[in-house]
Amino acid sequence: MAKAAFALAILLQSSYFLFINGNPYGASVSGHGTFYGGSDASGTMGGACGYGNLYSAGYGTNTAALSTALFKDGASCGECYKITCDYSKDNKWCLKGKSVTITATNFCPPNYDLPNDNGGWCNPPLKHFDMAQPAWEEIGIYRGGIVPVTFRRVPCNKNGGVRFAINGRNYFELVLISNIGNAGSIQSVYIKGSKTDWMAMSRNWGANWQSNSYLNGQALFFKMTTTDGKMQIFQNIAPSNWQFGQTFSSKVQF
Repeated sequence: MAKAAFALAILLQSSYFLFINGNPYGASVSGHGTFYGGSDASGTMGGACGYGNLYSAGYGTNTAALSTALFKDGASCGECYKITCDYSKDNKWCLKGKSVTITATNFCPPNYDLPNDNGGWCNPPLKHFDMAQPAWEEIGIYRGGIVPVTFRRVPCNKNGGVRFAINGRNYFELVLISNIGNAGSIQSVYIKGSKTDWMAMSRNWGANWQSNSYLNGQALFFKMTTTDGKMQIFQNIAPSNWQFGQTFSSKVQF
């Protein structure tokens, strides 16, 4: 009994340590996968995260739309998942031992007119990935249409620094933040002009964050914390003569 209590205490302590240090990665979970977007993934462009052209944004064809249970109203945008076709459950349509790492770039909406096991694949509480076709074909056979998968969140490997696309208008800065390494997703963002203090931004939609301040004519700084608890400050991202519609790449990465 004493040994069991000690083991439980160690387990709880380890779990607490992981939680307070913001470790977002865990064991594999079961779900399902389908595909969309065509053989060149051209139909996956845009999407509910707001990344636009996924080719030029650096996300390529290894992307997926997440079901409600995984998308979390956009909080999961940019996260990376390693997906493996579950050959033990479907040896007809799964490619044995094959896996692919995708980035969450879109939302797979529920279809409440269809049952969860026959067309309503993205209905809550299902954990489902509607993958870009090229990514899906790395783990499954095209004719299968839908396959059982196991998945787990993994760190994202990105080239270059974090990017900031500034849109909106006076008193409304709408900033698309992309190309985030490691955690991939954002917990909080602050913005600062060269003449202001730090101000909290709020998620508008997907990976777009907003500020309702007048920052025209000021150099822009950002302070960001990702969902693994890491924080970075991005100095002088935009010069004082920045304009709406411009994108700025930093030299800083997580």
